[in-house]
Amino acid sequence: MKKLILVFSVLSLLIFIRPVFGLGADTNSTNNTSVSTTQVELSEGEGVFDGALNGIKTFYSYTGFANSSSGNVIMIIIGIVFIYLGIKYDYEPLLLIPIGAGVILGNIPFVAGNQTGIYETGSVLNYLYFGVVKGIYPPLIFLGIGAMTDFSSLIANPKLMLLGGAAQIGVFATFLGALYLGFNLPESGAIGIIGGADGPTAIFLSSKLANGVNIMPDGTTVKNLIGPIAIAAYSYMALVPVIQPPLMRLLISKKDRKIRMKPPRAVTQKEKMIFPVVALILTTFISPSSLPLLGMLFFGNLLKESGRTERLADTARTKLIDIVTILLGVTVGASTQADIFITKDSMLIFGLGATSFVIATCGGLLFAKFMNLFLKGDNKINPLIGAAGVSAVPDSARVVHTEGLKSDPTNYLLMHAMAPNVSGVIGSAIAAGIILSFLG
Repeated sequence: MKKLILVFSVLSLLIFIRPVFGLGADTNSTNNTSVSTTQVELSEGEGVFDGALNGIKTFYSYTGFANSSSGNVIMIIIGIVFIYLGIKYDYEPLLLIPIGAGVILGNIPFVAGNQTGIYETGSVLNYLYFGVVKGIYPPLIFLGIGAMTDFSSLIANPKLMLLGGAAQIGVFATFLGALYLGFNLPESGAIGIIGGADGPTAIFLSSKLANGVNIMPDGTTVKNLIGPIAIAAYSYMALVPVIQPPLMRLLISKKDRKIRMKPPRAVTQKEKMIFPVVALILTTFISPSSLPLLGMLFFGNLLKESGRTERLADTARTKLIDIVTILLGVTVGASTQADIFITKDSMLIFGLGATSFVIATCGGLLFAKFMNLFLKGDNKINPLIGAAGVSAVPDSARVVHTEGLKSDPTNYLLMHAMAPNVSGVIGSAIAAGIILSFLG
């Protein structure tokens, strides 16, 4: 760690002292697409040493040291921190490591004044970023999620779906908070979905509402907030094991944390096959704008449960989702170039994201306690599972299970927690569809 700090100290020093020696790219040029080629020639009377020095200065002007800023260094450090959290603490490594690598890629400094990486027309990253801007990747992610999700616990105990709905209070609270802070309606709608703690849904909605392209009725263009919203959503998904346990202990008494729930009933294969068809029709009729997400989610689940398309289901839940996750993580990370990401808006979005996640978790926990007022005996639910109503699948359910074991080592809550967890995925997609219907 000390060596890492030393390397970045030297890098920062080179960046900040370059004006002292007159090194760096020519900032007076009006051509923003390239730096004019400097011819290194030895004039009459110019010594070999002077020529060599000029050559070194010219070489330096093309390096990242000459063209970077303190913001680039900050973002590169953030990318390394993401990678570190994914490796050291196993915080959503399949997401944080690609995103962290993308952040580094997006902040490697090129020629001063140029936008490179995903913003450079014709670059590979620019083409891959098309899948983010047009909302292609999120439905493919949902296809894979559907193919790997078992809805048995939700089918066995449908009332737990209410907990997934209760947690969506974070979405609408964040929407109102964004409006209060000065974001316009479409931008606030895109920011609000962070409260659902669902990265693909956040990217999908922001690509539709806060993409830097749409025009408001007053003639203003909405801001491009895809990068900050996506990073905030995925960051808080990864921090579920850090954020949720203190809230659980604060709001739920130790006595309630020990409540034992009766084992869920056995679900037949026929029920598993019927569920995705019925759920697809009901949810998309309620919120047609969520069809790209929920349609792929339940289609993927039908592939899994039909018993006739195992090859397709296996491809969706393994190879396809792995490929899309890599592309999504790297391109979203690469969109966080310092001059675009380190802004007041981004900081406000991160603050709103943290608040929304807390509100969503508390909403699920408190609603679970409220439900117990109407339940008796072994029908009572352990209020801890309300925290799984946020759609960070399956991390939130695992955190609930772990916290339950701390109060009672023989009380297993994982299967029960999966019901509100998967309903949270459905709930956040429906919420996104409703917001898109009104603001899209």
